[in-house]
Amino acid sequence: MTALPTLYSESVPAAEKLRRRAIDLEYLTVAWNSAEAVIALVAGWLAGSIALVGFGFDSVIETTAGVVLLWRLRQRGDLESQAESRALRIVGGTFFALAAYVSFESVRDLRLHQAPEESTVGIVLAAVSLVVMPMLARAKQRVAQAMGSHALAAEAMETWVCAYLSFALLLGLTLNAWRGWWWADPVAALAMVPLMLHEGWESVRGRHAD
Repeated sequence: MTALPTLYSESVPAAEKLRRRAIDLEYLTVAWNSAEAVIALVAGWLAGSIALVGFGFDSVIETTAGVVLLWRLRQRGDLESQAESRALRIVGGTFFALAAYVSFESVRDLRLHQAPEESTVGIVLAAVSLVVMPMLARAKQRVAQAMGSHALAAEAMETWVCAYLSFALLLGLTLNAWRGWWWADPVAALAMVPLMLHEGWESVRGRHAD
């Protein structure tokens, strides 16, 4: 994603332009993930797909992280440094929450041999998200680097996680529909857990790279 429709006056300082662009990106993230969460949770519940429900839960977490970043980006002056640190810890916590949920549900489905029903809605949602999420993630990473914001960089990484889960979801649902590989659904979700834990730990420690 190289540009947003918002146009900024040349008289606005560069730092403020970056802040406004970051805010625009977070509003877009919150709006997209809110819609994505509703579709994925409903479709996942109807299909009995852990990867799809987990994807919806990830969208809820990503929405939460986006709201936290919006709060951080609106802080000024002496409050900005404190808000940056607090936002980074909260985003780190969302990684742990996502890892715990995906691990529990995936292991349960593998143990019980619960096979998800075919979900055309889930496949389409995953395919669209696989296009949208990387564009958002790259845009946020560029702005985070320019701003020097570790919190925004961590939240951008969470958007990359969402992009990966889109791929895992698409792979799991497609293999289940095409080959009947019921286990592909939870295994695809579990494959992302180590990265979730790593990113969560780095964020909580305040050492997330830009």
